[in-house]
Amino acid sequence: MNQHTIEQQEWNNPDNWSRKAWLGLYFSKRDPRLFVRKPVPALGWTLNFARPAAAAFFLGIVILAVLATVIAPLLARV
Repeated sequence: MNQHTIEQQEWNNPDNWSRKAWLGLYFSKRDPRLFVRKPVPALGWTLNFARPAAAAFFLGIVILAVLATVIAPLLARV
């Protein structure tokens, strides 16, 4: 069995999704991908939260958003 087959099996396994709705989160330790397509392709991609890099990426986005909301008003005063 090759890696692509494992990835497809993991992606198709409903136990690896928090739910099949549009907001579903993906969690698979056997799938090495950081980003995976959502079950509804029009809704884009999600992170594989079983990967440590996914938590770091998500935390980085949150920190950037917080910094942007704190710094933007300060820059507007200048």
